[in-house]
Amino acid sequence: MKRLTDFFRNVSREMKKVSWPKRKELTKYTVIVITTVVFMALFFTVVDLGISELIRLVVE
Repeated sequence: MKRLTDFFRNVSREMKKVSWPKRKELTKYTVIVITTVVFMALFFTVVDLGISELIRLVVE
């Protein structure tokens, strides 16, 4: 049991050393990630539709 409490005590100590992002930084990073994910999803959707159409033309 002592090892477990030591573990959580050490975790707590290390978490206090972490440099957490400010609210403005966090918002900025979140917007960047969401924008990138949406862009990549749209890009791969267009590429997939293009390849599917090419295969459809070749098969017919």
